[in-house]
Amino acid sequence: MTAASRRVDDDWAAIVYDLDGTLVDLAVDWDEVTTAAIAAFADRGIDAEGGLWGLLERANVVDLRGRIEEVICDHEREGARYSSRLPLADGLTEESRPVGVCSLNCEEACRIALEIHGLDPHVDAVVGRRSVENHKPHPEPLLTTVERLGATPETTMFVGDTDRDAITAERAGTGFVYVRDLIE
Repeated sequence: MTAASRRVDDDWAAIVYDLDGTLVDLAVDWDEVTTAAIAAFADRGIDAEGGLWGLLERANVVDLRGRIEEVICDHEREGARYSSRLPLADGLTEESRPVGVCSLNCEEACRIALEIHGLDPHVDAVVGRRSVENHKPHPEPLLTTVERLGATPETTMFVGDTDRDAITAERAGTGFVYVRDLIE
């Protein structure tokens, strides 16, 4: 038995989805990515520990941002190739209003996953971690996605799976719903 999904209320002029955990499940071992990022720091003789996104922020300070981004993106692109489609993606193909994807994953991985699952023709804008200066929970990526859709924050619903997504929506001034609330 598969989960059924409900559509986002028709009162919204545009919809923006997070990618991983919302439309697809990237086949990424995030512990392995973190280990690879720590190894990249070690290659430069810099001790590092902690979570992946904290390491990415620290990489800015020690001039390793490009290297750490490539480590993460390599895993994300590969994970996108072997991703699985989630139930909410089925409703995406029936949307008549503008649809975007705003993800903490790199844009390239988003595009690979969308193409593999036949969703790319149904998505009008994609903004990933490296598409703009800042990444979620900063509002810039979501606001950029909304702008590319020709919509306004007040008329856009953001659908995501994490508290980071909810914070991003609040900061951007869009509506927000957790994917779990759209899956029955």
